[in-house]
Amino acid sequence: MDNSVGQRSSPYRTVIGHAQSASRMRLGELYAFRDLFRFLVWREIKVRYAQSALGISWAIIQPLVSAIIMMIVFGYVAGMSTDGASKFLFYFCPLVPWTCFANALTDGTASLVSNASMLSKVYFPRVLLPLAATTARLLDFFVALVLLAALLVIEGVSLNVSLLVLPLLTVLMLVAAAGLGLWLTALAIQYRDVKYAITFVVQLLMYLSPVIYSASRIPDSLTVLGVTFNPRLIYGLNPMAGVADGFRAAVLGTFAIPWDLIAVGSVSAVVILFTGLLYFRGKERIFADVA
Repeated sequence: MDNSVGQRSSPYRTVIGHAQSASRMRLGELYAFRDLFRFLVWREIKVRYAQSALGISWAIIQPLVSAIIMMIVFGYVAGMSTDGASKFLFYFCPLVPWTCFANALTDGTASLVSNASMLSKVYFPRVLLPLAATTARLLDFFVALVLLAALLVIEGVSLNVSLLVLPLLTVLMLVAAAGLGLWLTALAIQYRDVKYAITFVVQLLMYLSPVIYSASRIPDSLTVLGVTFNPRLIYGLNPMAGVADGFRAAVLGTFAIPWDLIAVGSVSAVVILFTGLLYFRGKERIFADVA
């Protein structure tokens, strides 16, 4: 990023930027700043739970309370089907990756604005800020996974080979959160409306993902105005559709892994991440000016 700060009384000027072209993805540079990345991740975790009475317990309170409320409202009051699975686990399983995704997306979106003071002082790859905010949420994710494992033992759910797909779904969740985070944080530092819209966007995405319901309710074929198409392929463009339903299928084993949603979601997540990087790099030069 090239950011020049003119000084009226001095013949010199301060230039905060890298020594190479901004048109290329500098993966080597990101590796060179790996120590800074680790520090930023650690700082995110430390600041998040500073002066918190419950500390890391919030990592399990959030999905636990949400699952209980969903179980009561949608499971018992609305009487929605849980495909033969335990009502509580039906809602808690997808909430584990969804809570991580939602928090990572929110933190990633706010990462540039909340670190605005750093942007005009020294050069470092700005992309480290949203990536560190996203990665830091993995700690909460793994804590929630431990709780999920304990609940499976209590409920007497047997383990199955489908659990091997969980690492793939975790990577897909991270790629989706990082890609959307890059887009939104680059927009948020220039347009502060994004800060107010992110809560609504996350809520909307949850309803578009199979957290409350199963993706098995999405038909394989639909005809509208004489045109027949596969709505599952369109639905799968949301990467979290395959992640949430895949998580539920892998853990509970009550239905098959939705490979169609995972395949479409993987392509979609990679496209979102790649275009997010391009957009972020394109806007990087104005961050210090508008922060």
